Formats: sequence, C-alpha cells, structure tokens
Amino acid sequence: MKALVINLDRETARMDFQRAQLEALGIEYERLPACTPDRLVPPHDAPWWDHWERPMTPVEKAVLLSHRAAWQRIVDEGAPMLVLEDDAYLSTRTPEFLIFLEDLRGADHVTLETRGRRKLLARRSWRGMAGLRRLYQDRTGAAAYVLWPSGARKLLVRSDKAPAIADGVICAAYEMVSLQADPPLAVQLDTCAHYAIAPPMRTVSAIAPKGARSPHRKNAGQKLRRIGAQARMGLRRLAHPLAMREDLAPIGPWPRLAPGDTSARAAD
Repeated sequence: MKALVINLDRETARMDFQRAQLEALGIEYERLPACTPDRLVPPHDAPWWDHWERPMTPVEKAVLLSHRAAWQRIVDEGAPMLVLEDDAYLSTRTPEFLIFLEDLRGADHVTLETRGRRKLLARRSWRGMAGLRRLYQDRTGAAAYVLWPSGARKLLVRSDKAPAIADGVICAAYEMVSLQADPPLAVQLDTCAHYAIAPPMRTVSAIAPKGARSPHRKNAGQKLRRIGAQARMGLRRLAHPLAMREDLAPIGPWPRLAPGDTSARAAD
C-alpha cells in the first residue's frame, strides 16, 4: 500500500524525516505538495469557508485543501492509501498492519493515530479481527490514516457541503465505516513526550502557534452549527450505549533514525 505524504515545500527537514522513516519501514511513498494560504481556491474571503463552527485560519484552510487533494488522488487511483502528515511517527509494526489491510473489505477509513484524547470505540474487535475496533467518534487527528476510495468520496462530498478543519471533516463523517488500529501505530511528533516516546526530531507546528485562532468572531450560523455538532456527538454516544470512551496508548517499537539514515533500529 502506498503512502501519500502531505508536505510543504519549505519543510525539507520533515520530508527528509519521512523519507528516512518510510524507506526504513519499506513503505512505498509519494510526496504530495501541501497547499499554502496564498494559493487557496476558493480564496480566503469566499463565503464557502464560512460553513464550519468557527472562522478558520488561512493555514487551516490550506490544510483542508491538502487533505482534499489526497482524497481526490485516492478516488482517481481507485485503491486505498495511507495518508500521512509530515510529522507522523510510525511504529515498526506499521508495514505488517498495512499488508493486513490490503484485503480488508467493508471499511472506509482506518486511523492509525492516537493523540491523547478519548475515542468512542466498540468494546470488541471488528468482525473478530484482532487489531481493529469500530470507531464511532474521534475528536482530533488527521496525521496517519488509511482511506479507501469509498471513504474518500464521502469526505469530498462532506467537505464540499461543509468545509471544516481536516480532522473536523473526518471526525464528523458518521456516514463512513471508520475503524481504529488497536493498539495505535502512529503519533504526531508533538505528542511523543505525552507517551514517553523519544522523538526522532524536534518540530514547531506548521499550522499555528498553540492556542492560535482566527481573529474573526463566530457569526450566528457558526454558533448554531457548534451547538448542533455537540448535539450530534451526544446522540452518537446514546446510539452506541455499549461503546467505551478510551484514550489508547500507542505501541512500538519506534524506528530510530539518524539524519540522512535510511536504516531503522527498533526502540523500546
């Protein structure tokens, strides 16, 4: 299974990291140039952008368009792909898991990631398959996920009608059959410390400083959509009373990568 790595042209160090990581793991990959705020289509001030729960920053809009480009690529290829943001750190168990997913039927989306927030998950494995659980509600994260053409089409339709931050689109897409890798096999580099994982490189968010938000205030429609989204999540929980809310810990080993190195050594 091929990986698509979303990467800004200026983030050469991150791409070097991904290149070393993916070559070490034996995962075929392709770089997908990330959109930048100065190349938004439609432009930043277009009314289309005002249909989420709050105003989006120009960088958030560019991130959504980057993921939409990945989704369209999956539809065009007609095959599932692993979509990666360039700060995703993968367990050395990932290649074996991707081989397992090659023959999977009936799923639209599998997230490999965990990010320190509780997820609403089925208690048992999906269809008796160890390592997969039905994911009813995620709250954040779009750094490492496998998407099938069926799921890509659903996300394109959803984001056409209601553009949002990329992980917001994915987490709200209840029309998808979404699954969770259990235990998770990926983290973003900025969460390594949370899980006591030695990060292979230091990063600064390419999206925005922590806590940064659009300077524009929510309009009435956005406030109502926020209330509606919270209500949908509540109803989702009620619809699956036997599901569990869990913060899953990722599993290693994690590849140790030296700058310019394409060989991996397992880390605990």
